[in-house]
Amino acid sequence: MIAFAAALFFLIITPGPGVLTTAGIGSGFGYPAGLRFLAGLFISTNLVCLAVVTGVAATLFSVPYLRTVLLYASIAYLLYLAARIAFSGSNIAFIRSQSPPGFLIGLGFQAINPKAYAVNTFLFSGFPFWPESILVETSLKFLIMNIIWIPVHLAWLAAGVSLQRLDLSQRTMFFINLFMAASMLIVVALAARSEFLHTAP
Repeated sequence: MIAFAAALFFLIITPGPGVLTTAGIGSGFGYPAGLRFLAGLFISTNLVCLAVVTGVAATLFSVPYLRTVLLYASIAYLLYLAARIAFSGSNIAFIRSQSPPGFLIGLGFQAINPKAYAVNTFLFSGFPFWPESILVETSLKFLIMNIIWIPVHLAWLAAGVSLQRLDLSQRTMFFINLFMAASMLIVVALAARSEFLHTAP
């Protein structure tokens, strides 16, 4: 159980699309938008876990090319979010006037992310600690995951909002948001490279 919790903690707390987007929305749009996004992301994360546990994800990914299609859809999604974050603190009025990413964006965030399915398959199929009952073990894993997931993501949101509250100049905020967006682009590049190596003959 401790090994599972430790692996989960380090997987969640390290910068990835979910936490980087959460921090970016916090710094660009504040707590209300960030909490709406997190609510959707929370539900989406648990639905992906449920799909993995029930075998639905394995059935879907047995369809040829579906994994690749979802990967490129998630890359496009992350590029869109990176652009929204990068320009949220700029002087480009038509971008700033757009509504911030909210609940529905968060809800769809994990659904098209193949990495989310892979990570949860790794977590829920490994780290056995309750051999007497797979149901008890799975339930405890869901509980542990949410106990760790919620405060970690709230901490990333608070970090993003704290940047906004420092009353930094427009130029400084723009470069901070640009840095967060660039970090997301690195994640996108690594995902694309991983897929290329996976499919290369």
